[in-house]
Amino acid sequence: MKKFIPGRAIFEPSALEYPLGKKLHEHFRELGIEIQTTPSHNRVTGIPGKTPREKYVQAKQSLVIGVRRTLKFSSCKPSAHYQLPLATSCPGFCEYCYLQTTLGPKPAVRVYVNIEEILEQAQKYIDERAPEITVFEGAATSDPIPVEYLTGSLERSIEFFAGTDLGRFRFVTKFGDVDSLLQIPHNGHTEIRFSLNTQKIIGEYEKGTAPLKERIEAARKISLAGYPFGFLIAPIITYENWKKEYSKVIEKLASLLSDGSNPSFELITHRFTKKAKSNIEKVFPESTLPMDEEERQYKYGQFGYGKWVYPKETMAEIRDFFQDQLGQAFPQSQIKYLV
Repeated sequence: MKKFIPGRAIFEPSALEYPLGKKLHEHFRELGIEIQTTPSHNRVTGIPGKTPREKYVQAKQSLVIGVRRTLKFSSCKPSAHYQLPLATSCPGFCEYCYLQTTLGPKPAVRVYVNIEEILEQAQKYIDERAPEITVFEGAATSDPIPVEYLTGSLERSIEFFAGTDLGRFRFVTKFGDVDSLLQIPHNGHTEIRFSLNTQKIIGEYEKGTAPLKERIEAARKISLAGYPFGFLIAPIITYENWKKEYSKVIEKLASLLSDGSNPSFELITHRFTKKAKSNIEKVFPESTLPMDEEERQYKYGQFGYGKWVYPKETMAEIRDFFQDQLGQAFPQSQIKYLV
């Protein structure tokens, strides 16, 4: 895939007090990319667009460079103990993205230049939970791979966690640009996962992301580099022939990973909030994403708002199907959770 090159770069003035901020400012100036300023990375104005769709597209083409001041990390169940806030949003156009709830209709891509301060805070959390291991999720609110060539934040984080006894790092991506990570000494303390889905779901709802084969090939590279690795099958969506289509994904995965590797698996079913549905219908008015509340049941989530999820009977069917299919293809692998 092409590298993410933003149409505009928007800087907090304080970001220029950090080496990475200065480096990015010079980089974009040399490329002739439009440079703007904003008082805060949380209050960005000046992104053009008349319709919700235009505003959304322009936001996805904008990179905001800021300082992460809130260093109280959010919880990240069931993936990890805490989020590691390296970035927010991503250049992908996934219609179902849960950030439709939290970021709204203008989800500009944000990166933070104070990575050392963020990692210092991570160390404090590690110390608080000692002697237990503390796990951090680096992709809770973003996909960090498309901006890694600009920030180096993943490389620095992998190096940091390699040097800790009780800290572990993990992140997930829909992209395949992992070559810069292959030679980093990771000490087995970073787990890299790849989000997978059927060709139908990727083609219809995951525009601007890597093809399935590219993601699996990237996973193979990561495995050969000695990283713990795994796959996030999400969002699992039931539709006509869904079992047949997901079986094909698992078969392809098994054929391309025919080296005896044992990846982990995490399974997340499709869900949506009232706010997300409203934003999706405005930004993607032609979307066929299944969001009929009458076919779902309402469930309260860990962040204080409810969501529409599949009913218990459908969840049981999904669970039985994936346990059977993954159990046959990867008998030594673990399904960490299904939600």
